Amino acid sequence: MIGLIIGQVHYLMAPTACIMTASGVGYDIELPLPSFCQLQLEQQASIWTHFHVRDDAQLLYGFIDRKERDVFRQLIKINGVGAKMALAMLSAMSPAELKMHVEQESEAALTRIPGIGKKTAQRLLIELKDKLKNIEVDSSGLEPVQQPVAVSHEGSVIAEVEGALISLGYKEKEAQQAIKAAKNNGDVYEDTQSLLKATLQQLSGF
Repeated sequence: MIGLIIGQVHYLMAPTACIMTASGVGYDIELPLPSFCQLQLEQQASIWTHFHVRDDAQLLYGFIDRKERDVFRQLIKINGVGAKMALAMLSAMSPAELKMHVEQESEAALTRIPGIGKKTAQRLLIELKDKLKNIEVDSSGLEPVQQPVAVSHEGSVIAEVEGALISLGYKEKEAQQAIKAAKNNGDVYEDTQSLLKATLQQLSGF
């Protein structure tokens, strides 16, 4: 099983990154959007991975934090929660926030995640309570400072962000509204990662 990949960030197209190892092999890895936002082109990265095998594909999911991967693995053990839904959950909230909402039995917080209705949220609250209680996560609330990666045309940046959100289950209109709200703050976003981060902050309040 592939558990950890260390290499240079060769290519970024949200939410997928290609990591080129020293041996010359490039791995396409799909990440939760907060983890994706921490990557920088042509910089070294260490990514904890989960190797997912299906009948029609072999996929790699990646995480900057090993404990985030631990939470992902607990999520996909739950009946009805596939890898895509688990990624959407970890894109919408951090492991610490997820654990907090489960402990507080906050059904409303979970139903804001795309693809999770009331019944699914209720089941998640029950099943995750035991699965997450022994996983220690960083609850400090501190986020790493993001640096711009590569200047892109504004239209391309917006299209990449919208595509990434839709691939994780957000509706097109919802993604567009969040992007618009992020841009209305007056900040200039010249790269995908910075706009993604701002858009996720908007979505977390929906």
